[in-house]
Amino acid sequence: MKVEMRLTSVHVLDGIYKKFKINAIDGSINLQKLVNRSLDLYVKDEKFRDTINNYTDLAVSGSKY
Repeated sequence: MKVEMRLTSVHVLDGIYKKFKINAIDGSINLQKLVNRSLDLYVKDEKFRDTINNYTDLAVSGSKY
C-alpha cells in the first residue's frame, strides 16, 4: 500500500531544534515522526489540540511561532 506524502517546509526555532536533536539521540524519534504524530494527535485529540492552542511559553521571546 502506497502512502501519499506531502513535502513541506517549516521554520523551527534553532535553540529548540538543537535541544530536540540532543533528546532524540537517546530515543527512537526523529522530526518527521514527531511532526506526523503531533499532527495526528492535533486532529484526533481535543485535549492535545487545546494544550497546543493555549501554549504560550514561546511568546515571551517575541516569537511568532
